[in-house]
Amino acid sequence: MIKKSPDVDVYIAQFSGETRQRLEQVRKLVHESSPDALEAVSYGLVGYKRNGKPLVYFGGFENHIGFYATPNGHMAFANDFAKYKQGKGSVQLPMDKPLPTDLIKRVIEYRNQQTEK
Repeated sequence: MIKKSPDVDVYIAQFSGETRQRLEQVRKLVHESSPDALEAVSYGLVGYKRNGKPLVYFGGFENHIGFYATPNGHMAFANDFAKYKQGKGSVQLPMDKPLPTDLIKRVIEYRNQQTEK
């Protein structure tokens, strides 16, 4: 089971309303799908490692949640991410649209396979 990081609690607590709710929702998805992942604040984002390898990262912004599934996660889900604004290795999940929890869960499960020992 993931040990919740006090640093991540502090990171999420700086946000309010819908942003905080979405961050907690993504955190819960990671915890459910990757109970052995290590949680920390890294690169100014909430990050998870599994077997010493990056799993996923996410962060709160004014108008979106940033989701980072490392390069192969983004390549594997390029068609699904195509409808969202993207940056190098990131996808912006806008606050004015429903959070794509099924897609996030599928990406985490894919990254679980990529981070097997």
